[in-house]
Amino acid sequence: MRCVWTDLSLTVNGQTLLLDRSGAAWWEKTRTLIFADLHFEKGSSYARGRQFLPPYDTRATLLRVAEVVSRRAPARIIALGDSFHDPFAAERMGAQERGMLEALAAKAHFLWITGNHDPHPPAWLGGAVRTEWHESGLTFRHEPQADAAPGEIAGHLHPAATVTRFGRGVRRRCFAGDARRLVLPSFGAYTGGLDVGDPAIASLFGARFHAFMLGAERVYAIPRTQVERRKRSEEIQPMITAIATAARP
Repeated sequence: MRCVWTDLSLTVNGQTLLLDRSGAAWWEKTRTLIFADLHFEKGSSYARGRQFLPPYDTRATLLRVAEVVSRRAPARIIALGDSFHDPFAAERMGAQERGMLEALAAKAHFLWITGNHDPHPPAWLGGAVRTEWHESGLTFRHEPQADAAPGEIAGHLHPAATVTRFGRGVRRRCFAGDARRLVLPSFGAYTGGLDVGDPAIASLFGARFHAFMLGAERVYAIPRTQVERRKRSEEIQPMITAIATAARP
């Protein structure tokens, strides 16, 4: 499969999802926007442990969420768990950030899926809270399950991928998916990534799953064999060049 130079559509258990270049997924049929692993207030959580990071991650993440909401105009937003980095993160949100979140909630109905970091999202968020959600052949949950039925949409694993050519590597967050399931990249500003070749991710799929890597303006489809073996092919060189150029200051 060749690299694809636009946002990508992926059919999962009969439902078509658009893989947005931001790292969100768009279910146009139901006007639903899907985010994974927002990890609000991760910076302030680290500060409590005397690991000091700039305290702007929540605002940066909310601004990115707002940009996608502006483009897609969803009726509903599904957050796939770990929206808050710890059980007390919502209490540490500043007034401006809380206002930004409330403004988003006024534009679309929120469905909060609970995660391992936020098993009990705060009541003031509004919307609905569920451990998982089933609809039209899709199951939305935080942590993917090895024995899941077709149609699973999950987060938790923070997939990322690297492609290399002539010793030059480019690493980006990515979707990992096939016709049976989709794992979304983490959306939070301070979240890292787990390589899609890691058994925690690769074991969820058969031999034909793809990493859908995020570029500055596009999503690029990279077959699993290329990602795992760092295959040098002319097919992926344009993608490397495009991403590297966009990343220059």
